[in-house]
Amino acid sequence: MSVKIMTDSTSYIEEDIRKNLGIKILSLYISFQEDSIKETEIKNEVFYEMMEEKGIPLSSQPTLGEIYKAMVDVVSKGDNLLCIFLSSDMSGTYNSTCKVKEQVLKEYPDSKICILDSRSNSMQLGFAAIVAARAARDGKDIDEVKKIAQENVKRSRFIFIPDNLKYLKKGGRIGGAGALIGNILKIIPILTVKDGETRVLKTVRTKNKAVKEMIDKVVEDDKKYNIKEIIVHHINCYDEAKELVDKLKEKLNKDISIIDIGPVIGMHVGPGAIGIAYYTEDEIED
Repeated sequence: MSVKIMTDSTSYIEEDIRKNLGIKILSLYISFQEDSIKETEIKNEVFYEMMEEKGIPLSSQPTLGEIYKAMVDVVSKGDNLLCIFLSSDMSGTYNSTCKVKEQVLKEYPDSKICILDSRSNSMQLGFAAIVAARAARDGKDIDEVKKIAQENVKRSRFIFIPDNLKYLKKGGRIGGAGALIGNILKIIPILTVKDGETRVLKTVRTKNKAVKEMIDKVVEDDKKYNIKEIIVHHINCYDEAKELVDKLKEKLNKDISIIDIGPVIGMHVGPGAIGIAYYTEDEIED
């Protein structure tokens, strides 16, 4: 009996890694009035064109039926299941899955299903799923795999910056007056995800300054906690992401991948956003 890992589409794990580790994905949805589309089935270029034309969409969790089928596909084969989902403060996916779990266990009482609230999203969530899948591949039992994932969350960080405050305003993450003043003064927030919510880590006057501050924070964390794996996130700004990778490699001896952020998370920060996600050897204390 092996352990399988399931996460959701906001983890943005690279396809080759996901397939190699057998990580299963439940896709969230974005909805423009009558059009409901799986996040995994729309490209960013198309999404932001639709957003400009139709306004900000709604996002929604997988259906109960999809969650049920995905769980049964695992436990019906005799495997145990660890689910790791984006923050319950950002989506109802975690809570819905907890409800479906009870139904599945009634039908498959010999199975074990554990569900973990990552308190995050994007590759901060993705790394938790990846290290869990590696542990499962190495033969760890479900309790050990869950513990490894939980510890990874405590040793990870996700910091990012928007290109401007337009989408934060549209998504209700900042008031209209704040967005207007911020854009006039070129105030750029450096954002992070902590305790399940998006928070402002620091504000600076320009995006270039924000990128420098972000790099300085990563270098500081590497010295204090020893970064194990790191990626650069971006939304429709690959060249900026590549430049950021080059700057990081001048200061860190690490392999660094570049990964898109999809529509469900990206709709709140918009194209041009750029960020860094990583986890460390030691627990991050601040």
